[in-house]
Amino acid sequence: MILVGGENLIDFIESSDGTFTANLGGGPFNIAKALARQGQKVGYLTPISTDQMGDRLAADLAADGVDILAPRSHAPTSLALVSLVNGQPSYQFYRQKTAERQVSSTMLNRIIPKQATAFQLGSLALTSGKDADAWAQIYRAKHQRGMFTSLDPNIRPAFIKNRRKYLTRLDWILPKTDMLKLSDEDLNWFYPKRSLERAAAHLRAKHDIPLLVLTRGAEGATGFTEHGQFCVSAPKADPFVDAVGAGDTFMGTLLAQLSEAGLLNRLALENAAETALRPILEMAAKAAAMNCETSGCNPPYKADLIMGRS
Repeated sequence: MILVGGENLIDFIESSDGTFTANLGGGPFNIAKALARQGQKVGYLTPISTDQMGDRLAADLAADGVDILAPRSHAPTSLALVSLVNGQPSYQFYRQKTAERQVSSTMLNRIIPKQATAFQLGSLALTSGKDADAWAQIYRAKHQRGMFTSLDPNIRPAFIKNRRKYLTRLDWILPKTDMLKLSDEDLNWFYPKRSLERAAAHLRAKHDIPLLVLTRGAEGATGFTEHGQFCVSAPKADPFVDAVGAGDTFMGTLLAQLSEAGLLNRLALENAAETALRPILEMAAKAAAMNCETSGCNPPYKADLIMGRS
């Protein structure tokens, strides 16, 4: 089982006429869906509200076969306003004292199944608060006990009120990370004065991360390993609707493909050749492009990914 930790929320996405449409979302929520749609056994660790919007979120995950492991919470559902400029999203979040923040190390330790083999964490869950500390603690602890760990920070600068504390938390968990995915925007925020390639190579080597994947939207993605780096192109989305959830779809597909290849294992990933990793990144890029052909986050199912949506 692949565990996923991090926020679930309702995205109110701006339409071309200026109105907003409610969509189910949150980066980790989307990653869990992408994984399940590609045939992986998935356990979602974050509490979901018992309110009406929470019922929709829980039902949506369950419909794709995701195991909801955390108890439901009576706190409200988190919200996000998503404005689009040329199809690219910008976000405002409302998540004070909401259900997905009701996290503690004790609760997480109680609900994590013994058969779990991998732990995916990221996004707003690590930005601030006691819940962020709890996520970081459990992530480190599971890595030290041999669980494969992957991280997608999905950095939202406007939501990070204390850059130093946030970076300190990331520096604490990056050495316990087996795979790291960053967008070009994430990496520019980390190292604004370095080229993307130099920054990615430095970050991977500094924390001894077996695989770092840098995504660049329509320009494709680059994989960085101890053996070097390689690039894959991004298929064109036709038609292009919006990029909401594209990075989440990429990450979920990346994990699913690594799982199918037997590479959700630190030693195996350290020894993996470019010839093994390249098709995995190519499939993730294809899934992200397919996601961009629909409104909001709509990861492809395994059959659609193999054949292409009709």
